[in-house]
Amino acid sequence: MKKAKSAFRAIEIVVLPDESYVMQLKPEYSSSRPVKKYALKPVLPKATLKTLSYIAYMQPIASKQLVETRGSGVYAHLKELKQLDYISHQNVGRLKIYMTTEKFQKYFGIKGDVQDLKQRLFSKVRKTANRQTAPQITTKAN
Repeated sequence: MKKAKSAFRAIEIVVLPDESYVMQLKPEYSSSRPVKKYALKPVLPKATLKTLSYIAYMQPIASKQLVETRGSGVYAHLKELKQLDYISHQNVGRLKIYMTTEKFQKYFGIKGDVQDLKQRLFSKVRKTANRQTAPQITTKAN
């Protein structure tokens, strides 16, 4: 941690409450535009991230419902998400029931129970929808 503090200007190593460590961008640098320009590609492709958020919101959710909602490409998403240990499943007969893991919660900084997560996701979706459907005010010049 001491080496990182002296070697890196914008990166820090932080101890999390569970005593694990994470290397992250210092908060004062995270909102600056130039940093975003140099950021690597996202950990997950957009479609896979949508599948993950759908699982997080609807959990526990059956594979059948995932396929009906997200399409057959969901199988590749599920494979990738399982490899990253963001989701797990239970077999109920021939059906698989998916839910997020502790690693998912830790990685995305989610504290609390599933209901808290659902409420946070719902409020973000509602805000996004309101911005996209807000009426445009235009004026005509006479």
